[in-house]
Amino acid sequence: MRKSKKEHILQVASDLFNKQGIRATGVDQVVAESQVAKMTLYNHFPSKEELVLAYLMRQDEQWREWFERSVNKRGATPIEKLLAVFDVLGEWFVEPNFNGCAFIKTASEYAEHSHPYYEAAQQYKTYMRDFLGTLVKEAGAAKPDALTNGLYLLVEGAITIAMLQTDLHAAQHARETAQLLIEHTA
Repeated sequence: MRKSKKEHILQVASDLFNKQGIRATGVDQVVAESQVAKMTLYNHFPSKEELVLAYLMRQDEQWREWFERSVNKRGATPIEKLLAVFDVLGEWFVEPNFNGCAFIKTASEYAEHSHPYYEAAQQYKTYMRDFLGTLVKEAGAAKPDALTNGLYLLVEGAITIAMLQTDLHAAQHARETAQLLIEHTA
């Protein structure tokens, strides 16, 4: 089945935004690499802002679906799922197209808190914290807020470390620390 022009443009733009950043990627480059007329792009996405927001929404939806499915497949209990979070991150980090977190990169490019891109990034990060918080509550942790906050910091730290390539085993180290936190607060 052939992709629609809109889907094709969004895929090309997503690849470029992910590799180069949003500011560094111009509409003309998206048009050239999509091999469509500029008017075709603007028929589907009236502005670069709408294209970027579509990219962020798509990243969010695809990543959430993959992440939740992968975590749920690896763990039967809430505690197993909490530890599986780090196994799934470790798999993501070694993928050939891993370029880091689109939302961390977006927030660093658009640090103004009221900017729509920053808000989209913040919304995704809130999802991640809430996902962990739900698992922590299901696990019956004695200190759910403390455990959620600690695990969230480990997730974000592991992603950042993997993105900067300063530790090839960031997910494993984070998992080991998560195990200690879970044992301490359970």
